[in-house]
Amino acid sequence: MTKALLLIDLQNDFCPGGSLAVSEGDCVIPVANRVISACQTAHAAVVASLDWHPADHRSFAVNSGTTIGEVGELEGLPQVWWPAHCVAGEPGAEFHPALEQQAIDWIVRKGTDSSIDSYSAFFDNGHRVKTELDDWLRARHIDSLTIMGLATDYCVKYTVLDALALGYHTEVLVDGCRGVNLQPADSQEALQEMRARGAILTDSHAFISALASSQG
Repeated sequence: MTKALLLIDLQNDFCPGGSLAVSEGDCVIPVANRVISACQTAHAAVVASLDWHPADHRSFAVNSGTTIGEVGELEGLPQVWWPAHCVAGEPGAEFHPALEQQAIDWIVRKGTDSSIDSYSAFFDNGHRVKTELDDWLRARHIDSLTIMGLATDYCVKYTVLDALALGYHTEVLVDGCRGVNLQPADSQEALQEMRARGAILTDSHAFISALASSQG
């Protein structure tokens, strides 16, 4: 198998001080840097997603006349109404400054269509439009993904489920994820669903060790 590391939305707005801060979101940055370093040594690709919304995105409560955290409907799909976050070109949409960005081989931007949300790095929430991620990976014969990032119960979960559906061998670095947890059990339930669908739940230490072993 040809492996790649996929980092999900390690952005300022999802870290403490951001507009949609995930509790301990910044704690995954050192984990990311360790596994990035291991991938560099092993010559494994490092890919990252960025939530990259226009300011008029309809999932933002301020644009929909709704209340943050409530659930409604957008384009016929269930939709959580979020605070404005990761607006394209704004500081909140940038990578966390402590992330070793120079080692990232390619970036996929998602959520660029103002009319529909896009939790997954592969598709919008309606699976109507693909991002370029799958094509980029297949062009490089990558068939195994190790995924971590923010947030466990949304963008990580939906990226993992799509990766599995597309046929990728998929691992999740649990110590490299944190969740929004609108409900207290959301992240745990997301991990259980990922595992039930075929994802392997592991951690950064096991990943680094396995990567080193594969290099002889």
